Amino acid sequence: MVEWTDFERATIQGIFDKMEYEVVGPAALCRCLVVYPWTQRYFGNFGNLYNAAAILANPLVAKHGTTILHGLDRALKNMDNIKATYAELSVLHSEKLHVDPDNFKLLSDCLTIVVAAKMGADFTPDVQAAFQKFLSVVVSALGRQYH
Repeated sequence: MVEWTDFERATIQGIFDKMEYEVVGPAALCRCLVVYPWTQRYFGNFGNLYNAAAILANPLVAKHGTTILHGLDRALKNMDNIKATYAELSVLHSEKLHVDPDNFKLLSDCLTIVVAAKMGADFTPDVQAAFQKFLSVVVSALGRQYH
């Protein structure tokens, strides 16, 4: 079980309280698909992903980015048991979708970059440490079925 300090809990909650889901989610997923083009193979049914402009303009990418970000709400509400919270999602991604578990880390890195850009100077090293700890626990939970 992960131990959370009061500062970490408050910081993570504060980030999500101010989160513009419909902006941040799509931006993070778009960044991931552009920077790591091999991740596009899981989105073959999303249509045109041939270049950065097409990815940024793709409404299915935007919608899924928002869905992913809202999926983190489950972890936020269950911070003391994130692994169990994501057990079914881990099975889905490993056994049905066959997603490379390394992609969860790539997406979490892209999300961190987008959040940092949005928060600016408020994204201090302590805030980043709390946010990345949270994301690393989520990534671990999503990759649990692969082990």
